[in-house]
Amino acid sequence: MNLFIKANSASLVSSFCDYLVAILLKEVMLVPAFFASITGTMTGGVINFFINRQWVFRSCSTSIYFQSKRYFLIWSGNLLLNAVGLYLLIDVAGLYYTTAKVMTSVLVAVMYNYPLQKKYVFKSN
Repeated sequence: MNLFIKANSASLVSSFCDYLVAILLKEVMLVPAFFASITGTMTGGVINFFINRQWVFRSCSTSIYFQSKRYFLIWSGNLLLNAVGLYLLIDVAGLYYTTAKVMTSVLVAVMYNYPLQKKYVFKSN
């Protein structure tokens, strides 16, 4: 359970950075929500990789190149799931952007990111 809490703490930090970038782009720079979200997700993904590698899974003995390839594969799925989730919740369901972003992020983090990062990206040898 400690690992799950650490992983979700890392997710909160990277999600904060994700949201900050996405909201600033959308609200201040008037970038469309879809593109602001993708940019925020990219920022959060890079931050999340390094926090998970160093602190959560303590997996620095494995090649960063090997892990980053695996992370990028999982992160690409994360990006796709977040983009589709936002589209469905904003354009189809009519939810406000921030509500849709939080709902999508939480579902993707718990049901997709954590299990795949634990068992595939940062698995112990």
